Amino acid sequence: MELSIFIAKIIAVIYLAFGVGLIVNSNYYRKVILKLLNDATYIILGGIIAIIIGFFIVENHNYWVKNWTVIITIIGWVALIKGVLLLAFPSTITFFKPLFNNGNVTKILTPLVLIFGLIFAYFGFVN
Repeated sequence: MELSIFIAKIIAVIYLAFGVGLIVNSNYYRKVILKLLNDATYIILGGIIAIIIGFFIVENHNYWVKNWTVIITIIGWVALIKGVLLLAFPSTITFFKPLFNNGNVTKILTPLVLIFGLIFAYFGFVN
């Protein structure tokens, strides 16, 4: 359970910082994300980082239980699969480019990121 709380704290800080950043600088993040989606170097680097983080979580926290810690396991598997897909099929990332062109995705993404950040903050710092 200590590992679950530690990972929850890390996820909480990242999600809350990103969520606040999306609120304060939504145009900046929209532009940066579009640049990242157009740069093969960042796609490959993102895939490698996602595999490393996903593999670490799956290897050390592969708990399929009926409580909140299963969310961390699911995030680990999603990160691992995402990383493999980014490295194996990097051109499929172009599917997401139109979502960031009009700015509507940040309006949907911001509350989701903040909600997840608050949930993980609760489990990591309060519970």
